[in-house]
Amino acid sequence: MDLSSEPTTAPLPKTCVVWDPALTAYNFGPGHPMDPARLALTADLAEQLELFSRGSVHRAEPFVASDVQLSTVHAPSYIAAVRSVSETPRELPEWGLGTVDDPVFPGMHEASARLVGGSLLAAEAIIDGSAQRGVNFSGGMHHASRDRASGFCVYNDAAAAVQRLLDSGVRKVAYLDVDAHHGDGTQSIFYDDPRVLTVSLHESGLSLFPGTGFANETGGSAAIGSAVNIALPAYTGDGGWLRAFHAVVPQVTRAFGPEVIVSQHGCDSHREDPLTHLGTSVDAQREAALTIGMLADELCEGRWLATGGGGYSVADVVPRVWSHLIAIVSGKPVPVRTEVPEQWRQRVRAEFGAEAPRLMGDDVELWWRSWQVGYNPADAVDRSIMATRKEIFPLYGLDPWFD
Repeated sequence: MDLSSEPTTAPLPKTCVVWDPALTAYNFGPGHPMDPARLALTADLAEQLELFSRGSVHRAEPFVASDVQLSTVHAPSYIAAVRSVSETPRELPEWGLGTVDDPVFPGMHEASARLVGGSLLAAEAIIDGSAQRGVNFSGGMHHASRDRASGFCVYNDAAAAVQRLLDSGVRKVAYLDVDAHHGDGTQSIFYDDPRVLTVSLHESGLSLFPGTGFANETGGSAAIGSAVNIALPAYTGDGGWLRAFHAVVPQVTRAFGPEVIVSQHGCDSHREDPLTHLGTSVDAQREAALTIGMLADELCEGRWLATGGGGYSVADVVPRVWSHLIAIVSGKPVPVRTEVPEQWRQRVRAEFGAEAPRLMGDDVELWWRSWQVGYNPADAVDRSIMATRKEIFPLYGLDPWFD
């Protein structure tokens, strides 16, 4: 069912959307998969779809997070190391800096801290009530841990936003991550904090970086059950991906009972992404965002902060997925049959010499088996789902076979 077709009379939620071209300064250089053009293209597509001009949307420019703000989730010695290589570029592999994944560049600290400032800005808007929801599609740097850069991520903006919400008095935050890669950095930062639920739906670490995120990673001794991991086999497509999402994420999130949801929407699970081995569509990723939005309305009075993340099909996939995300968070989804504006397609032709998609969706029929129809032990996706449900569901009083 396409939820965007359902009429609504409810007012659109006040939404803080973070964007400024300065965010493209987060740039590891030519040839690196994390091409900042994906951000500029997303902003341009969202602009042409008139998402920024919605009356409920306030577009805000991010600030550069201070060392004090960064130190809520990162070690001061690590921040000092990032500052150092930012001023004098060199390799510091003990901090994950100067590697193939995270090459250093002049201004790295400021560019990375600006991403954090964007997510903090959106979190602050939710805290002070000036917005019910926020989007920082430039953020979602979920591999950065407390004292190390990793996987194209220097500072963890999503973790900083979660911590800011907690420090403001929010009692429970659910962090939901649908990136193709395990959200290892965010999980590690909150592994012993029972106030934070981290849920990651990703390709198995047996076939993809960072090699973690298995069902038996369930939280530290002080927070058992607070980490939830669904590790999917390579080549899982829409049906399996959505079955896994709907068999775990809503149930655990409801049982946890968050006051705010923070989500990470890396779109590298798409079938055209060059770095991963999953096979989802834009339509499936849009469906997951719709469900997260419904959970925010049901459990959190609508309070929801969404970030971007991975995604390396720069023109074909990322701008469409994150434009859908902006539309959904701001309360009025864009139908998948919407035509991509011709002016935007012309920009893609001029800059990339390629034909951009004609529609905002991938023209697929979404269907997945509900968990209620039964478990198939011969299905690798079902085995992955059951591994997670067996580890986690009893901790919340849920039956892994039936709930």
